[in-house]
Formats: sequence, C-alpha cells, structure tokens
Amino acid sequence: MSEIVLETRGITRDYHIGGGLFGKGRIINALKGIDLKVEKGKTLAIVGESGCGKSTLARIMTMIDAPTSGELLIDGKPVEIGKKGVDSEMRRKVQIVFQNPYGSLNPRQKIGDVLMEPLVINENVPVKERRERAMEMLLKVGLQAEHFNRYPHMFSGGQRQRIAIARALMLRPRLLVLDEPVSALDLSVQAQVLNLLADLQEEFGLTYVFISHDLSVVRYIADEVMVMYFGEAVEYGTRDAVFTDPQHEYTRTLFAATPRADADSIRKRLAEKAA
Repeated sequence: MSEIVLETRGITRDYHIGGGLFGKGRIINALKGIDLKVEKGKTLAIVGESGCGKSTLARIMTMIDAPTSGELLIDGKPVEIGKKGVDSEMRRKVQIVFQNPYGSLNPRQKIGDVLMEPLVINENVPVKERRERAMEMLLKVGLQAEHFNRYPHMFSGGQRQRIAIARALMLRPRLLVLDEPVSALDLSVQAQVLNLLADLQEEFGLTYVFISHDLSVVRYIADEVMVMYFGEAVEYGTRDAVFTDPQHEYTRTLFAATPRADADSIRKRLAEKAA
C-alpha cells in the first residue's frame, strides 16, 4: 500500500478585499475545495495560469498560511495552523524552494551561514556538526568546499538555486514544495537543476510538489499532474493520462497554446547551416 506524505481535503482559501471603513467589500475565492494526495518518493506537478491559486495552495501546504476551511494532513496527521503556530516537528517535514534564486538568499550572509541557520533555529545542533552537515549538503548539490565562505552575489543564478535547494534539505524534510524553481534560469541551467532534483529525490527518497506553468518541464519531472483553473482542480491524473488524453476543455486549451519545438526541423536547419 502506498505511503501518503501529504494530503489536502476540501481546502478553501477566501480573501476579503476592499470596503474601507464602512463598505462591505467582497470575497475572493482563491481556492475552491482542493483534494490531493502525494505519495512518498513521487512528484505531483501543479500547473495553471498566473492567478489560478497555485502559490496560494503552496503557502498552505508549507504551513505559511491557514486555509479558510478544509484539512491539511502530513504523514496522515492533521495540521493545525493557527495563532499559536505549527508544531516544529511537523514544520520541519515540509520545506519550500522559491522561484527567485536572487531574492531568496540574504546577501549579507555567507553561504555556510545560510545553510547552518536552520540547524540553529530548529535543532540547536553543536557548531562542529552544523558545519559538517552544511559542507556535506553543499557538496551534494554540486558546489565546492571553497564556496562555503562566499557571499550570494558571487554565484550565478543556477548556483544560487542549488544553494536554496541545499538550505531546504538541511532539516531532512519529507517533502519539498518547489514553486517555479527553474523559471528564472536559462534553459541549459534549467536542465542541470532538474537533473539535480531527480538525483536528490532518488538519494533521499524525497517527495515533491512541483508548481510550474512550463509544461515541458512538468512532462519531464512529474509522476502526476493537477491542472488548476480559477481556484479549482479541473484535471488530476497520471502524467501520461493528462498529457495524452486531457479530459477538461481548459487543459486542452492550455496544451494547445503551448509552443512545441520540432526537434527534426531544428536538426535539419542546423545541418544546413553547417554545410
């Protein structure tokens, strides 16, 4: 029987906007009853246009925000997100990697300190062990020992995203929520980071929720795909089923609007230029 790491049941999220002091304002339904399950070691990709609710759902899954209604479960246990915060053990199980590798790191902190910080805040690990664990993780994401004492501005975008991934893994989480983690990177660097994520998933038995609008990336990395439209999950299934036989009209429209590279034509043009 499959092991479910993360599950949502009927998650909704409403926002009250406008109104001022005396006006009633209005309610925006950002999420409308989201049900999903993510199995251990698998990747669920969540796709959809900007404003469809992907990032709102990510903030709830990572326990940053509370849902208006519904239930979030980690390893089968309900998570209470309220004024008292979330149990630290539960929070360690889910970490997030953000889209922008330039804005997600403190420019005044050396990389070693960036990686060691979660161990100080959450686990109070002795200094020597903190340093050893940070150095080990730095090497696992493809960086070098000499990078430990450098600052974020000294790295490329791809390297910074590797550092962000390393930081997310310092607490040995069960699940990573990856919110558009390669969209700010060049295509060649995207491939390197995606391959790194695949290798880390295999090594650590990680579970991923991968949020993206790039369908080519989703097709490469996902086991299952959920398509969101105006706060609703309009399609949910295996990667192959969703891509080869989409059932919802919005999914078909989304796929039809996505440019596809004709590999044979590209090779032919390159050969003609080389001749």
